[in-house]
Amino acid sequence: MSGYGTTPPSYGNPSGRPNVPPPRRGTAAPTRYWLKILLTGLALWVATVAVTFATSNSNLVPTVVLLGSFLVPATFTVWAYERFASDVGPGRILACFGVGGIIGVLGASVLEAYLLSPSVWMYLGVGLIEEAAKLFALVLVARNIPVRGLRHGLVLGATVGAGFAAFESAGYAFNAVLTIHGLSLKNLVETEVLRGLLAPVGHILWTGILGGVLFRERRGPHFRLTAPVLLTYLGVSLLHALWDSTSGIAVWLVVRTTSTDLQEQLFANGYLPHPTQQQVHLYTLYDVLGLVVVSLLGLGWLRLLVRREERAPLAT
Repeated sequence: MSGYGTTPPSYGNPSGRPNVPPPRRGTAAPTRYWLKILLTGLALWVATVAVTFATSNSNLVPTVVLLGSFLVPATFTVWAYERFASDVGPGRILACFGVGGIIGVLGASVLEAYLLSPSVWMYLGVGLIEEAAKLFALVLVARNIPVRGLRHGLVLGATVGAGFAAFESAGYAFNAVLTIHGLSLKNLVETEVLRGLLAPVGHILWTGILGGVLFRERRGPHFRLTAPVLLTYLGVSLLHALWDSTSGIAVWLVVRTTSTDLQEQLFANGYLPHPTQQQVHLYTLYDVLGLVVVSLLGLGWLRLLVRREERAPLAT
C-alpha cells in the first residue's frame, strides 16, 4: 500500500507507516471547487483590469492587486486540499495559508532587513532566511494538527508556501504599480501574470518539499530536526537562491558571450552598458531557461520523494 496515497497514522500509532485506508474522496473530489475558484477569480480579475483601464479609477487598484496575487495560490491550495488532504479540515488549511503565510512574510522581512547586505552571497542569504521563516511558520501553525507522513506534509507545507507567495506577490504588485510617472496598470498586470504563472514551482514547491520531509520525520506530536530535514532545508534554500539569481546570471552570460571590449570594461566597473536588441533577446532566453532548469530540479526532487515513499513499504 502506498505511503503517499494513504492516510498517515495518528500519534498513537507506533508503526511509523500508514496502515489505514485512504479517506473517501467521493464527496469532495467531484465538486472541483478549485476549478470554480480559478475560473470565477480569473473572470473577476480580467473584468476589474478592463474596468480600471477604461475608467482610470485608481480605487480599483487594490482589487486588482488582491485578486491577482491570491488567485493562483488559493486555487492551488484548494486543489491540494480536495485531492490529498480533505481529512485535515478546511479550518486548519486556512490557518496554514493565512496565518502561516503572514508569519513567514513578516519573519523573512525582519531577518532580511537586519542580516542581509548587498554581496555576491545575498541571494543565498535570502533563500536561507525565507525558507527558515516558512519552516518556522509551518511548525507553529501545524504543531497541533495530529497528522504525519509525506502526503500531509507536502500539502501543509505547500499551503504555507502558497500563503507566503500570495502576500509577497501583493507586495511586488503594489511596488510595480507605483512609478515616477504615476500609477502603471501595465506594470501591475505584467507582474501579477508572471508571478501567478510561476507560483506553483516557486514558494509552493519549495515549502511543500520541506514540509513533506518534516512531517515524514515527525514522531508523535513533536517535530524533529533530523539530518534529512536539515539537508532538505539547505537544498530548497539553494533552489530558492538559484531562482533569484537567474536574472543576474543571465546578464553575466550575455555580457560574456556577446559584449564588445568596451562593454565588458564598463560591466567590470559596475556599469550596465546599453544593450543591443540581440542582447535583450538573449537575456530573456537565458533568464527563462534558468527558471525552467530550477523548476525542473524542484519537480524532479518532488517526484523522487513521492516514488521513494511509494516503494518504501515494499522493502519492509
